[in-house]
Amino acid sequence: MMDRIKALLTVIDEGSVNRAAVRLRITQPALSRQMQALENELGGKLLERETSGVKPTGLGHALVKSMRPLVENYEAALADLRRQARGERSELRVGYLGSAAQSILTPALAKLRKVQPHVKLKLQDLSPREQIDALRAGELDLALIGQEGQLAAREFHSARLCSLHVCVAVADDDALSTRKSVTLKELKGRDFIGVDEEQVPGRNRWVASMCKAAGFKPRFAVIVDGISNVLSQVVSESAVTLLPGYFEKLQHPGITFVPVSDDSARWDCIVLWQKGRASAATRALVEALKQVAATLR
Repeated sequence: MMDRIKALLTVIDEGSVNRAAVRLRITQPALSRQMQALENELGGKLLERETSGVKPTGLGHALVKSMRPLVENYEAALADLRRQARGERSELRVGYLGSAAQSILTPALAKLRKVQPHVKLKLQDLSPREQIDALRAGELDLALIGQEGQLAAREFHSARLCSLHVCVAVADDDALSTRKSVTLKELKGRDFIGVDEEQVPGRNRWVASMCKAAGFKPRFAVIVDGISNVLSQVVSESAVTLLPGYFEKLQHPGITFVPVSDDSARWDCIVLWQKGRASAATRALVEALKQVAATLR
């Protein structure tokens, strides 16, 4: 039916079945049969034949008003899908961890602008769970995520950007805050702040696995729903938490970030992107992220 509606719009635009047939590159009788079939399908007359050509009836005008926007949106969507099939895209939808933006994403975007100056960016600061769900729903092209991304790596293209050392977040008045580094064993017996597994899947297991390698099981005194809340609880509960090493460059009131010296304490930064033919902008951003991440190792 869509082809018939598009043909009708062409007839109305031209004011002539003959001129519309030439524009559509079909014969006039074939186009007339399409118009008749569309009228039969809708149950009413769409065109009035006059000596000067054709004009839409009341039903024809109603069809134009309701269907032209749909046809135009259909054509635009089809054109966008064809560009995507060729690996082209005018918009790049990127999900990211807010904590990773300053150290990794921002400099990578500066590199992207040099090679893809015209691409439109849609940036979304999302939790790991939100990023994974958005990728699955086709609402993101690419996600900059922590090692939580390993849980979904088989569903998408993925690359480990870097493996960073780990730091421990402690309150400014904590005895460990003046140290140049600490070992994981020195955290035995301390209260840890955990994160809701629904929001950051696998994070508590990551912390537990590092502590297990150091010979103890962490005690999660409080479970919160985001990293920013984790840091607040570190201060209020006099507890600790483990974080990627890039946090050492960040500032947070009341918090000191102390490097962990254990070689086994690592945090992986992962990028995920949709399977299929990636756009030039997606490929360029992945490459830029790899270049920036290489400087953080």
